[in-house]
Amino acid sequence: MSEFNEELLFAEEDRQTVEFIQGYLPQEVKEKFTEDDLYYFLDAFAEYCESTSLLDNEDEEVEIDIEEAADFMVKQAKKEKIGNFEAEDVRWIVDGQLEFWETQE
Repeated sequence: MSEFNEELLFAEEDRQTVEFIQGYLPQEVKEKFTEDDLYYFLDAFAEYCESTSLLDNEDEEVEIDIEEAADFMVKQAKKEKIGNFEAEDVRWIVDGQLEFWETQE
């Protein structure tokens, strides 16, 4: 598969993930995030997975600590001057992304 086609597939998967998360979030949490924020947090979650070597366990089922992931993502957003978010709100995004993955299996 060409690199361009692969990028299109990733972009479509991200779009579907963000759409799913938007429908998953409770209204009061949904209002705190823009669509761009959700795309940012998809990338931040991927960074979390890379930093904790979760992606190295292809054959095993891995346990993701939602609180730890949310804390990492909030710190990244603050460090990268994306915004100041509450970990309890970002946990909903992590949970939504994990739920989306469950629907894809």
